[in-house]
Amino acid sequence: MRELFAVVRTKGKTWDTTQPMRSQRQWAEHAAFMDRLATDGFIVLGGPVGDGNDFLFAINAADESEIGLTLQRDPWSESGMLEIKSIQPWTILLESGTA
Repeated sequence: MRELFAVVRTKGKTWDTTQPMRSQRQWAEHAAFMDRLATDGFIVLGGPVGDGNDFLFAINAADESEIGLTLQRDPWSESGMLEIKSIQPWTILLESGTA
């Protein structure tokens, strides 16, 4: 069994609702930061869910504190574009190996 965290981030106060995600302020810096987290194996999967106000991530971390400390360095966290909505431990019982 693999242990991950299901993390939901939501749009913050400074998100410009008139612009698509890739046109938001600091997009390049945010994308580079998130790409590094994926390359390092911290983020396993991630992307927008539902109506696009929330973003779901499968995260490989030791604990919730590591997640909070890591994500607060995201330029979009620092500027109030994204906030952590929830963090839940996730025990992976089924996995196809294709993700």
